Amino acid sequence: MEAKGLIPFIVLLIAGVESAVHANTQPTQKIKEENVSYTVGNTNYKGYIVYDENIKEKRPAILVVHEWWGLNEYPKMRARQLAEMGYIAMAVDLFGQGKTATNPKEAQALTAPFYANPRLGKTLLDRAAAKLKEYPQADSSKIIAIGYCFGGSVVLNSAKLGSDFKAVASFHGGLKGVPPRKDLLKAKILVCHGAKDRFVPDKDVKEFKHQMDSIHADYKFIVYPNATHAFSNPASTENGKKFNMPIEYNKEAELKSWNDFKDFLKAIK
Repeated sequence: MEAKGLIPFIVLLIAGVESAVHANTQPTQKIKEENVSYTVGNTNYKGYIVYDENIKEKRPAILVVHEWWGLNEYPKMRARQLAEMGYIAMAVDLFGQGKTATNPKEAQALTAPFYANPRLGKTLLDRAAAKLKEYPQADSSKIIAIGYCFGGSVVLNSAKLGSDFKAVASFHGGLKGVPPRKDLLKAKILVCHGAKDRFVPDKDVKEFKHQMDSIHADYKFIVYPNATHAFSNPASTENGKKFNMPIEYNKEAELKSWNDFKDFLKAIK
């Protein structure tokens, strides 16, 4: 081989060796999934905890609260995403016994007690957090709660009622609920809201912002154009057609809101 042809060959060879060495030194993930149960009163609740076993140090712990459909595959998928990002996450069962709804009538029956009594959501979420704190991987000083639709309203109300969360994030969640109090609200707040959400009218948005501003809360409110209620869930379009509901999956808003959430997490100290 001539010298002029040998140099590019050597460069490629070195690059290949460096790439192989880099690949071999990268830690591999070992995602552990566990079904857990715990009781509150006389009811058994079934959660789903997931984390990377190859991460040895403690890490922030994240509760994932389901939509009004209950603890189905969607919140579990989000929990796995968080585990792959290096967190320990728990998809929470708020209805007990792992109950799920198959239609809006059943979902309304399951969620009605929480809207009537927001403290119920706080009680159950605090108990789920206590279960998650039992894991040695969880940094008990950094508990975060996120929720979708119904779950979004639950995490917001729980934070306003004084749950010991470092931060909460609501994705297309309801904004009504208890008014915030400066002496109770500890969490930083992220709200990811669809501009075309017909379940959350503009008056609710204005009232929520006014309440947050009145106590100088640390919150960020992001609106996604053309996004309806439940915009982040790929199953929303089918459910909207099946049950004649104004909900639809919006891939752009889903990806943007998840990236905004990841940026929000990076700012949590």
